[in-house]
Amino acid sequence: MNCTLTTTPIDIPLPEWLKDCLQASSQTSDDAQNQREFERNQLIADAFDFAYQLHQGQYRKSGEPYIIHPVAVASMLRDLGGSADMIAAGFLHDVVEDTDVTIEEIEKRFGSEVSRLVEGVTKLSKINFKNKTESQAENFRRMFLAMARDIRVIVVKLADRLHNMRTLDHMSERSRLRSAQETRDIFAPLANRLGIWRIKWELEDLAFKYLETESFRQIQKLVAAKRAEREQRLKKVSETLRNKLAESGIKCFDLSGRPKHLYSIYQKMQRQSKEFHEIYDLAALRIIVNSNEECYRALAVVHDSFRPIPGRFKDYIGLPKPNRYQSLHTGVIGPWGSPLEVQIRTLEMHQVAEYGIAAHWKYKETGGSLNTSWTPEDEKFTWLRQLLEWQNDLKDAQEYLDNIKNNLFEDDVYVFTPEGDVISLSPGSTTVDFAYRIHTEVGNHCAGAKINSKMVPLSSRLKNGDIIEIITNKNCHPSLDWLNFVATSAAKNRIKQWYKRSRREENIARGRELLEKELGKKGFDSMLKSEPMQNVAHRCNYHSVDDLIAALGYGEITLNLVLNRWREIIKAQQPLISEPEQIDRLPKESSKTSRDATIKSSRASDSPIIGIEGLVYHLAGCCTPIPGEQIVGAVTRGRGITIHRQGCRNLETVDCERLVPVSWNCGTANRRCRHTHTYPVNVQIEALDRVGVLKDILSRLSDQGINVRHATVKTGHNQPALIDLGIEISDRYQLEQVFSQIKKMSDIINIHRVGQIDR
Repeated sequence: MNCTLTTTPIDIPLPEWLKDCLQASSQTSDDAQNQREFERNQLIADAFDFAYQLHQGQYRKSGEPYIIHPVAVASMLRDLGGSADMIAAGFLHDVVEDTDVTIEEIEKRFGSEVSRLVEGVTKLSKINFKNKTESQAENFRRMFLAMARDIRVIVVKLADRLHNMRTLDHMSERSRLRSAQETRDIFAPLANRLGIWRIKWELEDLAFKYLETESFRQIQKLVAAKRAEREQRLKKVSETLRNKLAESGIKCFDLSGRPKHLYSIYQKMQRQSKEFHEIYDLAALRIIVNSNEECYRALAVVHDSFRPIPGRFKDYIGLPKPNRYQSLHTGVIGPWGSPLEVQIRTLEMHQVAEYGIAAHWKYKETGGSLNTSWTPEDEKFTWLRQLLEWQNDLKDAQEYLDNIKNNLFEDDVYVFTPEGDVISLSPGSTTVDFAYRIHTEVGNHCAGAKINSKMVPLSSRLKNGDIIEIITNKNCHPSLDWLNFVATSAAKNRIKQWYKRSRREENIARGRELLEKELGKKGFDSMLKSEPMQNVAHRCNYHSVDDLIAALGYGEITLNLVLNRWREIIKAQQPLISEPEQIDRLPKESSKTSRDATIKSSRASDSPIIGIEGLVYHLAGCCTPIPGEQIVGAVTRGRGITIHRQGCRNLETVDCERLVPVSWNCGTANRRCRHTHTYPVNVQIEALDRVGVLKDILSRLSDQGINVRHATVKTGHNQPALIDLGIEISDRYQLEQVFSQIKKMSDIINIHRVGQIDR
């Protein structure tokens, strides 16, 4: 790679660090250390230059050159201590999505590390979190999988989101609200879990600004009004403590006030039902010392200087948070008679508190992956590992989403084993959750439990600091009742797995009973053996119907999910019903004679339409019906019979006397009713505007043997491409296959059929 900046005029202001990097990239050295630094600077400079040239002519909604955004993202990543690969990815994170450059070209120019990060961020940018439950669950799965492959991907995405939130004023109101809600629901909690407080606080305040504008402005105004008085008080306390710490021989690196961010003040007011004037700890005093031992000595000095508030001391050094945060927190009564929060930590702890995972990058210049080898240090990311394990264990989308909420967005509970080992569990966990966290066999043979040396029910909820002892018995086994109170998915899955292995017949009987209550006894056994039910099992990721019924019996899958899958498949196959069922579907006004004649004709006729033998007919252009859809004939003047899709709006103006009961001629020999005829269908595809997207779509259609009659593409500045296609389809089943294949393409936003129909 050669830097071409000498021929590229720079017409935007650059941060000083980037100017230094560009300058240093042009200076070589024979010294090994300096050579590594030169290569690092050159990678960053080349990435900037490449992005600068590719984004030339592109502008943000604010009217600024687009390159301003990648520069801002790269600057944040540099401040977080990111490697050269991360900073380069910050410059390049939008080029694949917004230009003609491919991931392969990125890898060729900048290496596999940079290309993997850019590809990960590109995929995350396409995730829509405001969708139906199952789609939303799948988006979460994709996001956490990307995090596990390389957690730096989500850090780049957080920097990208933060700069976008800073410039949200230039977006439409709808876009602002959607982005702000996503930020509050997804990205701020992720920053919290990764311990990147600096980003977390700003994301929360920015989301607060747009989602609850009036409350934001009110609190902002109230905080500003008290600022001078508050700063004066903190200055006085700081001077007192600084002198006393020096007298105790404690070297204080920093002693300063830290104002609470606005959203945390708002949350506290809501949570405690207080007015603003009742919130006293609007700022905290932070003391940074040299060692853990000095932290506790400094705590003694604080408590000796000011009266401590009972119950307000928290030791996050002895019990760190899952995101690696460590500090001593204490509440004291200040000299003005109001509460004051004091935080005490070492310099290293402060770096972790501000930058989270970025303060201890494992990857350096060679990169790495959290899922390659789990070390004791990685236990602090147990929550991420659990989220990955649940991807295979949890079949129900809603259950998966509930567990994400409980384990991503809430603080853990810390309890102890009798030997003093610390165990972190999800909020609401019970003694059974604890037992399964120790070992699967401990949970499977759990007979009783003690909390703080007292016998308690197995359903007892755990609190911070509890000491738990599990009593086991080899003759004891899990109970399905446990599923009603355990909180962790790990415990739920182990209980279900035990029942799956040991009581299959009992589970099948229970599952049959649940399903029979919903579907009825008539023909129930035949239904279980039918092809649609086998399809339901496959859709739910089971090899056989028995496996599906057993899973339903022991609670691995919900009854609602099975019924929804069943209804979807039956709805898709409604045109494939048997002849007696077709008779029943004819209008009640039809006489028995005419109905019998219709069925008799269908057996002898090769016509695609039953009920119009010998008559002139044509398919309606307004709704373009195809085999597999319910249809209605309408008698016209001079044009024979027009065949419409049932529900077509144009049928509303047709007299009932002119409607003719018709249906597609689906032979019983072929369940899927495939036809030698093809029928015109118009579809519209909304896709990300990139070179080659139409070619890729047409290639997929060609692979399925689909003939394309016409294709047009409409594009607009910063707008998705609208692709109108006219294709020839044999039946509804084939059309659904086409939709399914096209939806799998990462660039596709939406696809729908074009035709006048009232749904």
